[in-house]
Parts: sequence; C-alpha cells; structure tokens
Amino acid sequence: MTDKLFKYLQGDKVIWIIAMILGLISILAVYSSISSLAHKFQGGNTFYFLMKHGLMLLSGFVIMYVVHKSPHRYIYRLSQLLVWVSAILLLYTLLFGNDINDAKRWITIPIINQSFQTSDLAKIVLIAYVARMLSQRSEILSDFKKGVLPVVGAILAICLLILPANFSTAFLLLTTCFMMMFMAGVKVSHLLALAGLGVVGFSLFLALGSVIPGLDKRVDTWKSRLASFMPEKAPEKVWDQTTMNFIVPEEAPKTELDLQRNYQVEMAKIAIHRGGLLPNGPGKGTSRNYMPHPYSDMIYAFIIEEYGSIIGGVGLLMLYIILLFRILKIAGQTEKKFSAYLAMGLGFLLVFQALANMAVAVNLIPVTGQPLPLVSMGGTSLWFTCLALGIILSISRETQLSSPTAKTAKIA
Repeated sequence: MTDKLFKYLQGDKVIWIIAMILGLISILAVYSSISSLAHKFQGGNTFYFLMKHGLMLLSGFVIMYVVHKSPHRYIYRLSQLLVWVSAILLLYTLLFGNDINDAKRWITIPIINQSFQTSDLAKIVLIAYVARMLSQRSEILSDFKKGVLPVVGAILAICLLILPANFSTAFLLLTTCFMMMFMAGVKVSHLLALAGLGVVGFSLFLALGSVIPGLDKRVDTWKSRLASFMPEKAPEKVWDQTTMNFIVPEEAPKTELDLQRNYQVEMAKIAIHRGGLLPNGPGKGTSRNYMPHPYSDMIYAFIIEEYGSIIGGVGLLMLYIILLFRILKIAGQTEKKFSAYLAMGLGFLLVFQALANMAVAVNLIPVTGQPLPLVSMGGTSLWFTCLALGIILSISRETQLSSPTAKTAKIA
C-alpha cells in the first residue's frame, strides 16, 4: 500500500509523511477547538468550519502535489517578474487593503470572495528571487558593493512594504534572507554591519513614533505588545510638593488590546499547565471555551492541553526540526546553487514561523500572530505553505532523478 502511494508521491518520503501527520493533527485539533467560534458565527455548527478547513487543507495538498511534479527551474525566471508583482500588491494592500485591528494585511480575491494576505505570496517570491541573485553572484559575494548590495536592496524593498502592517512577518523574512546569505558565503562582517544599520534605523523609527504620537498606530501596537510581554515593575515613588511626602503616581489605564493580549497569553499558560506530561485525549481540552484563537494563533497550547507536553509539545516540535533537517539534506544533495538556496530559504522560513508560534504560546516572545504551518486553521496561508513544500519536494524529486543510482536503474 505504501509503495503504491509513493509511486505517485515523489521526492523526499519523510517530508511527505511529516506533511500528512501535520495535516491529520490539524484536522483533529481544529475540529476540537472551534466550538466557541461555531457558536459565535454558525449557531454551534462546528461541521461548517471543519468542512471549510478540510477543503482548504485538501486543496493545499493538491497544490503541493501539482507543484512537486513541475520543474522548479521555471521559478528561476518567474521570480524576476513576481518580485515586482508582489511589491505592487503589498503597496496596494497598504493603501486599500482590509483594515483589521489597525493593520492592512489582506485584500479580497474577487469572485471567490476569499481574503488573501499578500505578504504570504511575497515571502515565497522574495526567497526565490534572493536564491536567484545569490546563485548569480556566487563568485563575487565577497565584494560588498557588487555582490551584496543588489541582494540587500531587494530584501529591504519587500520587507519595508510588509513592515508597517506586519512586523513579525517582516522580521522572520529578513532573518531568513540573512540566513540564506550566510549559507551562500557572504562575509559575517558584512552581515553584522547590515544588522547594525537595521537596528539603528528601526530604533530611530520607534523614537520618532514616540515623539509624534499617532504618527504610526502600528508603532503603538508594537510597544504595547513589548510592554505586555515584559514583567511588570513595581511603580516608583515620587516626591509630592503638596503633601511633602513620597507618593505612587497613577498608572495610565491599559487599553483593551493590552488586556486581550495579556489574557490570551495567560490562558495559554493555563492550557499548557492543564495538559501535563501525558495525553488527556482528543476533545478533552476545555481552553477552547475561554482562550482566544485556540484554533489558530494559540493552537499549540491547545494541542498540549489535549495531547500532553511530551507528545503534543515536544512531539510537534520534533516534527518541524526533522522537517528542517530533511530540507537541509536536500539542499546539500542538489548540485545547483539556486536549488540549494531556494530549498534552504523555504525550509528556514517554515520552521522559523513554527518556532515563533510555539514561542508565543509558551511566553518566550511577544504575541506575533504567526500561524502554525499546516496546523493552524487558516485560509490562503495554508495554500502558500503547501506551495513552499511542493517546491522543496520538486527539488528533491529532480535531485533523485539525476542521481547516479536513478540513472543506473533507468538504464537497467
């Protein structure tokens, strides 16, 4: 049965298996966690959301299958055009996109009426374009002006268009591109200089937002997220000239968003604590009744509550770590530099996103809103995750077909 299945599913078998396991986990976790969402929007009809998510997941696997059968060399040329298309779409989204929580990240696809986050497309396109640029300039990457700056220019252009609406995505994408540059052989001193300039520039932007309140609502959002993440300090006493005594000044009231974020993280902690080490069983999680977004942003905490810290927590983490190792192995086996950089970039992006989602759930980093790849309930983000995996599998398939053993078997 397995041999018949993998006769049609080519490329790295382990990646296919991990994708299927994550898809199964997604179906179980989403179905178990959507009761509050169904009660709010569909009168308790959980089957509606399960079917919608199932269809998105199924169509995502179809995309993965079609892409893995297609030669990935076409991406090399398409990336030149698509990087401009992505930039235009990102700019259009910033100007005319759907405004949700003071952030314009989505546009609506006509006819099918499906929300589409343009940064999802831009991430894959930019990684493909950077892989192309690095492969072209592999001999001159030691030259900062000729080899590095043209690559950095494209990275900054796309990341700056994503930044105003989605800081976490811009940061993850920038980190991924820097990892690609490091793996391609760009000097560490050049990367450190660029990182330093980026930190200084971003700090100046934040400082300007502090001096001119309301200059950018997203600056206030980033600050509030960071403030809610940092441990609260005891208020400092000040000398009051009127009473001639030390008093504690009144603190500014927290906004509704601040309270919601604190509540979200605290409820995730409770869910993880209730999960314990061993599984409680599917459907046994109660955090779906009080934890915000247990089917998307906080699905990792919900999975731990139902499947325990060992299987649900460490087990899920290990799946992504194994996925990254398999992708790096594929990158190491291919003879083409573009293919290697493309596989590495997409692999880093997917796993960094997964680690960010998990880190938020266990309160290691501030709230980011990043979904858990192939697990969180989502729309077009699932399609682009499957697209990325399909490209990686296409590289793996072509590498296997060009290997000496495959050629010998073909001759025989």
